[in-house]
Amino acid sequence: MNMRAFLFENAPYLTVGVLLTFLSSFGQTFFISIFAGEIREAFDLSHGEWGGLYMIGTSLSALVMVWAGSLTDVFRVRGLGPVILVGLALACVAMAVNPYAALLPAVIFALRFFGQGMSSHIAVVAMARWFVAQRGRALSIATLGFSVGEALLPLIFVALMVLFDWRLLWLIGAVLCLMGGPILFWLLGKERTPQMLANGDSNTGMEGRHWRRREALRHPLFWTLVPSVLGPSAFVTAFFFHQVHFAEIKGWSHVQLVAFFPLYTLVSIAAMIASGWALDKVGTGRLMPYFQLPMVAAFLVFSVAYGPGAMAVGFVLFAMTTGANATLPAAFWAEFYGTAHIGAIKALAAAVMVLGSAIGPGLTGWLIDIGVGLEVQFFGVAGYFLLASGVMAMGIARARISLG
Repeated sequence: MNMRAFLFENAPYLTVGVLLTFLSSFGQTFFISIFAGEIREAFDLSHGEWGGLYMIGTSLSALVMVWAGSLTDVFRVRGLGPVILVGLALACVAMAVNPYAALLPAVIFALRFFGQGMSSHIAVVAMARWFVAQRGRALSIATLGFSVGEALLPLIFVALMVLFDWRLLWLIGAVLCLMGGPILFWLLGKERTPQMLANGDSNTGMEGRHWRRREALRHPLFWTLVPSVLGPSAFVTAFFFHQVHFAEIKGWSHVQLVAFFPLYTLVSIAAMIASGWALDKVGTGRLMPYFQLPMVAAFLVFSVAYGPGAMAVGFVLFAMTTGANATLPAAFWAEFYGTAHIGAIKALAAAVMVLGSAIGPGLTGWLIDIGVGLEVQFFGVAGYFLLASGVMAMGIARARISLG
């Protein structure tokens, strides 16, 4: 099937994925961190205190995701999706009206759980379950919502903060989330049933069967993947979380830094599409061990770069991994563990991812407070990704034998 026919035949389902991933932006760190300066000033917080509160709320959302993520194995997207978007809208309202620093962990929990956690989880699980031969292509298209949000929302909302109070902008986010619910419900008037494809032999995983979550936890492959799942979430999150501080230490204005985001987005989209095409051709097992290597180089560049040319190179390398990260891991779980229980298994990975996004800002914020600058930290981050890639490569090499 060519791309035009694929898009035409599957337009409602792909649009659902794009809509959910885009609206998840309001619970993603790259959006929340736009307001980091205003939040820290309003509640009189240091970098470490703000990072610590963020870590608490995000860690709680990771714990809840272990249970809530499996709901995608029970409920259709048409019913579950609008409920999650209402929850995300209420979380945006809470951020707009909250007067107490002590309540920030609860607000962050709601934003992260309904946004980064469930909205994106529902989208990628739906694509992994609804599509088989074209799974990579479907994931690369559906996750374009992430890239659109990363490219447009920082520029738009940073510009709007010049004209409007930052709390009012969170109310705008709430309205957009509420608008998404009816659209999603309408698009899925004839939703594919959750188990339509799950029982086919073509969707089995290792050993020619569908794995349950408890079985996945007992298999060494899952644990060799944990560092590589946690890494991008932790340190990409930390990078965007400290974007205001990063701009300051580089001697740039915040607007000058976010001006690189469209470049980052374009390369990320290209990486998503390329990785989606490649995984449909050769499978995720051959691609996963290598896709985080550009991130190693990216953090080395960010550590030493000051000029715009070098910074652009850093963002290109950064985007190569984050783009592929939007498609490869989601397809990996379906390919190696089957699709019958993909929601529950992917929920574990989502919980690790959310936990990573809690650790990253908290750890880096604490290190900033004790005098370890981001430039020094980024050298250590590069080493982490190199080590995680090696561990992942060994685990996948052993597991591919049982794929058949």
